[in-house]
Amino acid sequence: MSPAGRFGSDGESYPVALASHEGVVKDSSLFWETLRSFHRFMGTPLMVPVIGGKELNLHVLYTEVTKRGGFDKVVRLKKWREVSESFGFSTTTTSASYALRKRYMKFLYHYEIVYFLTSESSTHSDSGGFITLEATGIIDNKFEYGYLVRMKLDSEILHGVLYHPQHNNVVIPNMDLTTSRKRRNRRKSGDPTRPKTNRSGYNFFFAEKHAELKSKYPDREREFTKMIGDSWNNLSPEDKSVYQKQGLVDKERYQREMAEYKERAKHLNVEHDLRLME
Repeated sequence: MSPAGRFGSDGESYPVALASHEGVVKDSSLFWETLRSFHRFMGTPLMVPVIGGKELNLHVLYTEVTKRGGFDKVVRLKKWREVSESFGFSTTTTSASYALRKRYMKFLYHYEIVYFLTSESSTHSDSGGFITLEATGIIDNKFEYGYLVRMKLDSEILHGVLYHPQHNNVVIPNMDLTTSRKRRNRRKSGDPTRPKTNRSGYNFFFAEKHAELKSKYPDREREFTKMIGDSWNNLSPEDKSVYQKQGLVDKERYQREMAEYKERAKHLNVEHDLRLME
């Protein structure tokens, strides 16, 4: 069984990984797509942090940390200075290592658990054979390709998917894994006036190709994510730039709308404070 995620601090599970660790390391567009999807699921904000007056490349940060064994190992072996050297920060940027560690913990730590640690735990044992574990669990639900299950492994509870043999390698990105996720979505109504998060060039390409593939191959939707990823990787720089420009335009739209949104919120807070003083 492939673990679909682990329980978060609030008792609800993480989302299933939509791509492999190797895939998100190799393709920055895929990394951003999966990172945004992850934070949407978790209900946590995602923004590009700034260190030393420059936007921090979270993809590079994730790559540098995971190639050294992940967050916990980098902390234990005191490798943060080594990680910070990969960014070539100005000598005037003090405490760069601390800043990187703080941003990683906020935006990438839980993502790492799903995309890196889960893949690491399914590799070979030190003896050269596969790790064999025995566990018991409960079937939560049945779907077209298999079963959604919960299992207890030592003191840890995992959510997972059992596929029928003919669908063993299927990745289903849009499937709700638990009813708790639906409850989470109902709770997170949020502020309806908040601007919609910007989409990357890959997001625009994905939407266009998904609609095209759905009309051509309505019975193969479970394969679309891989097919679209392959198509993106095979695009020429010129063709890819068309979608990347769309992403830049949408980013500018989001930044403009967010500035207006924050300004409105500031005025509302001032008016509220004045009413309290009356």
